[in-house]
Amino acid sequence: MLRALAVDDERPSLEELLYLLNADPRIGTAEGAGDATEALRRINRALESGPHGPEAIDVVFLDINMPGLDGLDLARLLTGFARPPLVVFVTAHEDFAVQAFDLKAVDYVLKPVRKERLAEAVRRAAEIRATEIRDAGPRIPVSEPDPDHIPVELGGVTRFVSVEDITHVEAQGDYARLHTTKGSHLVRIPLSTLEERWRSRGFVRIHRRHLVALRHIGELRLDAGTVSVLVGSEELQVSRRHTRELRDLLMRRT
Repeated sequence: MLRALAVDDERPSLEELLYLLNADPRIGTAEGAGDATEALRRINRALESGPHGPEAIDVVFLDINMPGLDGLDLARLLTGFARPPLVVFVTAHEDFAVQAFDLKAVDYVLKPVRKERLAEAVRRAAEIRATEIRDAGPRIPVSEPDPDHIPVELGGVTRFVSVEDITHVEAQGDYARLHTTKGSHLVRIPLSTLEERWRSRGFVRIHRRHLVALRHIGELRLDAGTVSVLVGSEELQVSRRHTRELRDLLMRRT
């Protein structure tokens, strides 16, 4: 049973969130705070009480856009504590997802909040909390990845993209952008991890920034010593160190 704190400066949104949380059987108690400063005082009491004390809080459901100290500011402060509560962001803004996950957020739920989407965030928090209690280890739920699909967040909904539909992957720091014929999705997985995971599925590194599915390469182009590939309508440069391997792989496929 999770002990939750909901933080939102808009009273109707806070009351709706508390209503949905109290309706979830995995939530033991749910309190509300009208701004980040009030929430920080409540969290300080929880930390002083200890993880099993009467004031303890397991998870904070946190709005981002608030006057004064905003949700991201509060989350940054919590990272300085030895045993901070888990954080789930609940916001109307899509633009802060990367920052939120950099701050080790459990989930990022978009408003208007749907019951099913919030239930998924609660499930994730409950699994992580159970893992902490059982193993006293890091907040990382251990599960085997689905080899044929990869989960992505799209409009507040978790969808599963088929690996077969991915044409190429672009590195963006610790993240990777998955490109398909219908659009792109940002996931928090380094390109090197996807390269290792999908090598046997026909993906090849052509550049430090790009991983390409061989089956989606339409053309190999040579122009004044420069090598590139056409993937859909996009032309991607091939670095010199990867040119020979790519040509060999394409020859074997033909």
